[in-house]
Amino acid sequence: MKIILFGATGMVGQGVLRECLLDKGVSDVYAVGRNVTGQQHHKLHEVMHRDFTDFSTLKLDADAIFWCLGITSVGMSEPDYTRVTHDYTIAAAKALVRPMRTFIFVSGTGADGEAMWARVKKRTEDALFAMPFQRVFVFRPGLIQPLHGIKSRTRIYNVLYPILYPFILVMKAVRPDSITTTERVGQAMLNVAKNGFPKTILENPDINAAAGGV
Repeated sequence: MKIILFGATGMVGQGVLRECLLDKGVSDVYAVGRNVTGQQHHKLHEVMHRDFTDFSTLKLDADAIFWCLGITSVGMSEPDYTRVTHDYTIAAAKALVRPMRTFIFVSGTGADGEAMWARVKKRTEDALFAMPFQRVFVFRPGLIQPLHGIKSRTRIYNVLYPILYPFILVMKAVRPDSITTTERVGQAMLNVAKNGFPKTILENPDINAAAGGV
């Protein structure tokens, strides 16, 4: 299987890239971005692309597209947040849509709500579902625990995770399905791309189930 991966330098994207490179069923990973990942691997192909509003020159052979590119909405205006979250995603999807490809979009829990970020995410989800891919899946993770030394590019998240760690341990004991990890997100995306899933919108319990191949 060949994968096109967007957002490989972010927290979620780093986890997804790691699992793609470890998976024996993946032959090639095309990491599209403005910055290199800093990793070296025979499966990994770095594709530098500057204009995220136009992907018409991007000609890649792949079975699935994993969209892990995302930013926090804190301090952003709706037009700026829309440009990155909606416009970039749809520009890439329109250029890369094929009837035999699967598109997996990382959204967020609560994306069906009324907050600005939620409305933008939901509009992006709906636009993707209307496109002629073979299959479209939306991942709506809640709390994600970064593993294997992975860190977020958002400074506040790196500050909060150590503080939240005792809470994470408690939640793992009480409600283990309510928390997922960067490892599980990556494994789930691969399993869903290969085998499908009964739901098209996956929350943390579904992501954890999909990571186990359910």
